[in-house]
Amino acid sequence: MKIPPRRRAIRIYFAVSSGILAFVLFYVAFVFLSRWQSDRQFEEQAAARKRVEAQSAFEAMGGNNFEILNFYAAPGFIKRGESLQLCYGTSNAKSVRIDPEIKDIRPALSRCVRVAPQKTTTYTLTAEDSAGHAKTATVLVQVR
Repeated sequence: MKIPPRRRAIRIYFAVSSGILAFVLFYVAFVFLSRWQSDRQFEEQAAARKRVEAQSAFEAMGGNNFEILNFYAAPGFIKRGESLQLCYGTSNAKSVRIDPEIKDIRPALSRCVRVAPQKTTTYTLTAEDSAGHAKTATVLVQVR
């Protein structure tokens, strides 16, 4: 039995079209898969960089150690009647105090309070951790 030429042409057209369609679908799937893999690799690298940065920041802020990170006056000297910023930072402190007494002092990674001493004064920061260990730091403010 012989297939009429028109039906044969339709079968050939259908076979070729199906092959082209399968190739195009395969190509599109390949492109999407390769881009997905590339994006995934980029995201993993970005996450690794974030972990390294977070670890560095954690360690710069004292990590798990109980520390007085800083204690300073800005500026270091003033004229009588002026005020200045007394700044401090602690890590893993349960409580802090500054003598001579300054109110509203609390543990912080970075905090400044305004003071206006009338004479040259040495301020002492005392920080305590939850185990009762204490550390101190001092700063001299000169009043002229």
